[in-house]
Amino acid sequence: MKGKLIIIEGVDSSGKATHAEKLYQRLLLENYNVRKIQFPNYASNSSALVKMYLNGEFGKKPEEVNAYAASTFFAVDRYASYKTCWQEFYEDGGIIISDRYTMSNMIHQASKIQSAEAKKEFLGWLWDLEFVKLGIPVPDCVIFLDMPPEYGQDLMKDRKNKFTGKSEKDIHEKSEGYLINSYKNACSIAEAYQWNRIFCVRDGAIRTIEDINDDIYFAVEKSIM
Repeated sequence: MKGKLIIIEGVDSSGKATHAEKLYQRLLLENYNVRKIQFPNYASNSSALVKMYLNGEFGKKPEEVNAYAASTFFAVDRYASYKTCWQEFYEDGGIIISDRYTMSNMIHQASKIQSAEAKKEFLGWLWDLEFVKLGIPVPDCVIFLDMPPEYGQDLMKDRKNKFTGKSEKDIHEKSEGYLINSYKNACSIAEAYQWNRIFCVRDGAIRTIEDINDDIYFAVEKSIM
């Protein structure tokens, strides 16, 4: 019996890691058989091309690497993680909480494509690549943390780079225009794919972590009960 795959998604500095961990701990306390993963999987050699891309080795701006090429770097990392780390647990009925997944390619890479028709073609190609050709699981529940970029930028200022541990930002984080485009694209895709959209800002202020996480929990609960 296959388990459940829960995805926490959003643009940079929307709180994905924080809320994935908080949800994980909450489900553990309720005695669910649960495991938490994250992407990119920087601890694995499978993320080597992702690191090179984000470090600017293929181009100093995100747009210098086309959506199809960049997506394959992340997709292969997910495939390697699935086959070596969590396939057995998932297929035995476990619950997986993932900080980012295929939806990150949908958010970030599709934002590079301006034409609506070309974007639709890309999204179809991406779905086929990851879920059909590579055969990684389709999520049961996608949580989209709607954090407008002007709020996320403030949160990002003191954040360390996840794979270097230094203050230097990756090519996505350095480009304000790219982050804004990714956010607009994410909002559109979240609606089209009927993701669970959690608004992180209310009345001009960021909601508390506990308040946001309660909304996440209630959305997830419907998928795992």
